[in-house]
Amino acid sequence: MKPFRFRNLMFTLHRYVGLAVGLILVVIGLTGSILVFKPEIDRALIHAQFGKIIPQPQFVSIEAVVDAVRAAKPNWRISGIDLALMPDDAIRVALEAPNQASREVLVNPYTGQILGERIHDRTFMVLIEAFHYTLAAGETGVAIAGIAALLLFILSITGIFLWSGWRKLISGFKIKWNGHIKRVNFDIHKVAGIFTAIFLALTGFTGFAWNFYPQIDPLIYAITFTPKPIAPVSKVVPGKSTVSLAEILERADAALPKAKLTYINLPASPEGVFQVNKQVPGEHDPYRSRVYLDRYTGEVLQLRDSRSLLLGDQVLDSFTPLHFGTFGGLPTRILYVVVGLAPAILMVTGFIMWWYRKRPQTKRVAFHNSPRI
Repeated sequence: MKPFRFRNLMFTLHRYVGLAVGLILVVIGLTGSILVFKPEIDRALIHAQFGKIIPQPQFVSIEAVVDAVRAAKPNWRISGIDLALMPDDAIRVALEAPNQASREVLVNPYTGQILGERIHDRTFMVLIEAFHYTLAAGETGVAIAGIAALLLFILSITGIFLWSGWRKLISGFKIKWNGHIKRVNFDIHKVAGIFTAIFLALTGFTGFAWNFYPQIDPLIYAITFTPKPIAPVSKVVPGKSTVSLAEILERADAALPKAKLTYINLPASPEGVFQVNKQVPGEHDPYRSRVYLDRYTGEVLQLRDSRSLLLGDQVLDSFTPLHFGTFGGLPTRILYVVVGLAPAILMVTGFIMWWYRKRPQTKRVAFHNSPRI
C-alpha cells in the first residue's frame, strides 16, 4: 500500500473511531482521574463522615476487631478485613448476609471502636469505579468499556502515526495561539494528543485486558510460557472446625516473614481458603504477595511472593502500575490525572475538526471571506 493511501486509512480510522467512542472515553477518562487518588479521597470522605483517627503507638489485635464486629453484627458473615495502610486509616471489615447489600464496618485500628458502617456499593468511590469499569451498566457495560479501551489504544497508536511533528519536529509541539480558531483547535489536539498518547495507549490496553480478563489471562500465561497457578482449595474434614484466625496469621507470618499484613479474605464455602495479603519490604503494592491457607488445618496451600514471580505473573501484575500511574510515585500519579482529562480535550477538539470538514464548501468560503472584527 502506498504511503499516502496508508495515511488516509489511518486518518479515516482515527476520525471515525474517535467519533464513535469519544463520549464513552470521556466518562472513562474523567472517572479514571478520580480513581488515581482513590485511597486519599476515600480516606478524606471517611474522616468527614465518621471523624478523624488519631494515631497511637499500639494497634489493637485483629482478633479483637473481629470479636467487636461479630458482637455488633451477629447475623452477618465477615468476608474480608482491609487493614490500615496509613496511620490515620480505619480498618475496613466487609460483611455479607443473605438478601442484603454488602456492608463495610469501619473500626479504629488503635482502640477497636466501631466508628460506623456504610453500604459498600453506595460509597462514592465504588460508584466512580462502576462508571469507570462498567459504565454503570453491569456485564454489558464491562464489554462496552473493554471494547472502548481497546479502541482508545488504537486511537493512540494512529494518533502517534498521524502527528504532524514527524514532518517538522518543533511545529509538532507548538500551539499558534494568535492563529485562526481552526488552527488553534488543531494545535491543541495535536499537542495534547502527542503528550498523552503513550499513557493513553497503556491505560487503554490494560483496561481492555482487565475487562476481558477471562480471555486475556490464559493468553498471557500461554505467550510467556508460564504455568497458570491452580486455585487452592481446602480439604473438607467432616466435623472439624475452622482454624482460629490467630493461627492463620501466625502461619502466614512464617511463610512471609518481615512482611506487613494488609488484607485478609475469609473462606465463604466449605472448600474455601484463607487468603492473607502482605507487603514485603521494598514493595510498593500492598496486595501483591499472598499466602493461601487451608481453613481446617492452617496448612499453606500456595505462596505468592512478589519477589519471585514467574514471567506471566509479572506481566499481569504490571497492569496496575501502568494503568494508574503508580510506577513513579506521586509525580506519575499527578501526570495520570492529567492523562485522564485528555480524552475530553481530544474529543472536543476532534469533533470541531470533523464538524468543520463536514460544513458545505460554500459556507467555508463565506466564512473565510467575511470581515474580521
